[in-house]
Parts: sequence; C-alpha cells; structure tokens
Amino acid sequence: MIPGRDPAGGRLRGVAVEALREVTDEVVEAFGRLLPQLSSSAPPPGRATLDRIVRSPTTTLLVARSEGTIVGALTLAVFEIPTGVRAWIEDVVVDGSARGRGVGEELTREALSRARAAGAKTVDLTSRASRVAAGRLYEKVGFTTRDTRVYRHSLS
Repeated sequence: MIPGRDPAGGRLRGVAVEALREVTDEVVEAFGRLLPQLSSSAPPPGRATLDRIVRSPTTTLLVARSEGTIVGALTLAVFEIPTGVRAWIEDVVVDGSARGRGVGEELTREALSRARAAGAKTVDLTSRASRVAAGRLYEKVGFTTRDTRVYRHSLS
C-alpha cells in the first residue's frame, strides 16, 4: 500500500503539488526512481542537472507528494516568442504504485494554472500514442489533438 492510498483503491488522499525550490538528497533519489519509469534511454538526472533546472527562470519543476513521499513530477517551460507567451509540459511521470489515483491530473492542473498566471496563450505537450491512460488524462483536463506534425532533429 502506498502512502495516502484510499483504502477503497480510489484517488490518493492528501496529494500536494509544489514547485521545487531546492534540490535535496530526497529529490535526487525520487528522480532516480521516477525517471526510469518514464524513459529507458535517458539516465536519471544528477544533482547538478536538477539544480540547473530548478534555477532556470523559464522552467518550473513540479513534484507531487503523498504523505511526504514524492510520487510524481512534471516539467513546465514558459517562454516568450514574437507571437506571445507559450508553455510546454514535458517529462510527466507518476510512480507506478500511484498511477490511476489522480496524481497526474493534479500535476497537470497545477502546471496549467501556473502557465495561465504567466500569461501563456497556449500549453503544448506530446505523448506517445501507446500511452493511452495519459492521453485520456490530457483530454480530461482540456487538451485537444492538434493537426500538426512534430519534427525532431537529433544533435547527438
């Protein structure tokens, strides 16, 4: 049983979302546990990388806690371009033991609130088609599929 789980198997009780202000051993450990659940090819970030992200003026690293334990994370980037302020959500991850309990929704809603407060006109994200539950979550909170193509150019 994970901390804060409703005995009936429902949503997590007491999920709190916060923006990281400092990187502690607990944060490094949590990302070491969470990131492999998101990507098998990207190594978990170390303290120096997490410090740079937390100090960035354009990036907010949100974490979700249940009874003090970090059970999820989301990265929000807000930036200004000639057509206005935009926002992008990346690297949303919820611990496998906490999935389906509202953690991803709480993280996403907090990111949307922060983007709105920063004056963003839109918030974008991508999600693999195979991540069906994530797609349902994003649609539930108001995201729609765009008629666009995503291009990637690998620099390495």
